Amino acid sequence: MKLPLQRQLIVDYGLKMIRSGLTTGSGGNLSILDRESGLIAISPTGIDYHDVGVNDIVIVDRCGTIVDGERKPSSEIGFHLALYDSRSDISSVVHTHSVYATTLACLQWELPAVHYLVAFSGDKVPLAPYATFGTSELAENTVAAIGDYNAVLLANHGLVAVGADMKSAFNVAEEIELVARIYYQAKSLGQPVLVDGEEMKRVIEKFGSYGQQDNINTRETL
Repeated sequence: MKLPLQRQLIVDYGLKMIRSGLTTGSGGNLSILDRESGLIAISPTGIDYHDVGVNDIVIVDRCGTIVDGERKPSSEIGFHLALYDSRSDISSVVHTHSVYATTLACLQWELPAVHYLVAFSGDKVPLAPYATFGTSELAENTVAAIGDYNAVLLANHGLVAVGADMKSAFNVAEEIELVARIYYQAKSLGQPVLVDGEEMKRVIEKFGSYGQQDNINTRETL
C-alpha cells in the first residue's frame, strides 16, 4: 500500500471535518502531497466520510493518474493538483462546505479583517469567481484568486484552505469558519469595524512565531 500514513490522515481528518461541522455527508475533500515521492493521497468521490477507510483513499501522481486504489478520486482533484503546482509551500489542501464561509461565498463577498484571526489566511480571505465544480475553469480561478493566501472562498460553493501539512490546512479551515461566523453576526447587527492594514501586518508577523516554545536550559545547582 502506497502512502499509508497519508491515507490514515485523510480518513482521520475527513471524520474530524464532519464532527467539526465543516461539511456534511461526502461534501468537500482533502489531499496530502508527499513531495519526496511526488504522489498525492486524496479522498474518494461520493463516499460518506463515516464510511471511508484507508483502502478507499486514492493515490495519484502529479498529473492526476491513479497509481494505487480502486476508487475514483475527488471530483475536485483539478484544483488540488493546480494548487500543488502553483506553490511549493503547499503540501495539503482542505476543501469544506462550512456554513458561514459558504454563506459569504454565496453572497460573493471576500472575508475582510473583521477579527485578527483572519491572519490564518492573510490580511483577508479572497474570493474566486464562480465556475462549475470539477472543471479546469474552477481550478484556474482558485489558483488565481488564492495568490499567497492560505484560504480562498469559492463563489457559491465553499472554502479552500491550504497548509504545509494536514494539521495546518485544517486549522486554517476551522479558524476561517470562526471568523466568517463572527463577520456574519456582526453584519447582522451593524457595520463591523475592521482591523486596519498596519495592525494586520503586525499580527501576521507575530503569527510567524506563535506557539513556538523557547528552549530553556536548566541546570541543577550542585
